[in-house]
Amino acid sequence: MLTAGRREAASCIGVFTGKRQATVTLPCVSLTCDELRVNQVEAHNRNGDTVAEKNCLKGAGNTMAASDKNCCVSLTRCFFDYSTPKTLVIRSKTVGAINRLCQALVIAYIIGYVCVWKKGYQDTDTVISSVTTKVKGIALTNTSDLGTRIWDVADYIIPPQEENSFFVLTNLNITPNQTQSHCPENPGPESSCSSDQDCKKGFRNGRLSGVRTGRCVHFSERIKTCEVLAWCPLEKYDEPPDPPMLAEAENFTVLIKNSVRYPKFNFSRRNILPHINSTYLSKCVFSRDTDPDCPIFRLRDIVAEAGEDFQAMAVHGGVMGVQIRWDCDLDMPANWCVPRYTFRRLDNKDPENNVAPGYNFRFAKYYKSSNGEEIRTLIKGYGIRFDIMVFGKAGKFNVVPTLLNIGAGLGLMGLVTVVCDWFVLVFMRKRHLYRERKYSYVDDFQLVRFFFFNICFFCILFVQNFVATHPMFLLKLGVLNRSTVNIATFFIYICNLITFCYERIRVVRY
Repeated sequence: MLTAGRREAASCIGVFTGKRQATVTLPCVSLTCDELRVNQVEAHNRNGDTVAEKNCLKGAGNTMAASDKNCCVSLTRCFFDYSTPKTLVIRSKTVGAINRLCQALVIAYIIGYVCVWKKGYQDTDTVISSVTTKVKGIALTNTSDLGTRIWDVADYIIPPQEENSFFVLTNLNITPNQTQSHCPENPGPESSCSSDQDCKKGFRNGRLSGVRTGRCVHFSERIKTCEVLAWCPLEKYDEPPDPPMLAEAENFTVLIKNSVRYPKFNFSRRNILPHINSTYLSKCVFSRDTDPDCPIFRLRDIVAEAGEDFQAMAVHGGVMGVQIRWDCDLDMPANWCVPRYTFRRLDNKDPENNVAPGYNFRFAKYYKSSNGEEIRTLIKGYGIRFDIMVFGKAGKFNVVPTLLNIGAGLGLMGLVTVVCDWFVLVFMRKRHLYRERKYSYVDDFQLVRFFFFNICFFCILFVQNFVATHPMFLLKLGVLNRSTVNIATFFIYICNLITFCYERIRVVRY
């Protein structure tokens, strides 16, 4: 069995089958094919081995030893060498002023915007919040349907509790004493009739108030409509009262209790601040000027801060937003972390598109008559829903974001060099001299080609190894599927071929 050097030499000898006068260059000698054949014959006649093979093996061994020695020397030098860029100094007041101005702008950006304004030296966390509400107030109404009536919290807060919101009833249309019986439909294009043939028995849809019985009956002396089985008398589709029935709702108050937590910093806070006691809480009402920390709000003030009129909004109802913002700097004392309240209307109030305005829904209250018959009072309620939205972010000093933001800002210093170089190369009178001093050109295209070939080779080798060792991972990600496994296998074979060619090129090059 031949050694590595003998195999290389043997492979070199094995390719000498070309033209008669072709010259072949080995690491040791350069011979023509005829001379090599003569040497082979004479050597076989003497001792059974070729002189050319011996000489080639000897030269290849010397070459490989020298190559290994040079490789070790190169690695040693590479490890202990130190490289530093060459600096070209241009003594120009104009370029120097531009350079310092750009550097000053970058430093001002890092200090002023990144560190001071955006607090880039802090680690941040978002708020986790919970909200509960409690409304208080009493209203008095006097109507023909209900008579004189007192409305308290149990009457106008529907439902009693909601998640991060509450609804206050401000206006209503009442249809009292409804029972399940037969009655004519309200007049309309689909309900009008002249005979029983116009009313299909059992017909129903979402727009009807009940199920048709198949009879055409008098709604009034002049109008006939189809009869239905429904809660009778039917609800009248009238406009809500103006002014609203519960106009006194503007004086109702709501206590908003909000607790927040920043889990990353193990910091908790509530909008009932430490200096607020029970005596103060029983008397205060939120005011920007006198009581900005009071968590009790008058409904009229909430709507007024949003630029709306409570009485006008109470007629058809609407949706208001109460925004609580917690922006806390935990590098400062904890009592500096206080909520900020803002208010705005959320539903659409477009005078040019006022179809289905406001906010309303229907509900009923049920009773039993003396003879056991079920009776109900249908109420179409209009009111204002208050949605409470909590936002916030807390920050605290941390080394990691500080270094990251400062490093990113200092990276902009490279832009200063680009700006100054552009100015010198474009506007300076001696820009050609500067270009000659700054740039040096070396025409060695073979080295460049081989360098990029090395980069491409190692990229291909990495992809090959990853595809070969992580097929199931790629299948889970969807990068590969069962139909492309064969293509991946073929790709691995191609990569192996490229690897072999690359190794042969390295042997010839070195």
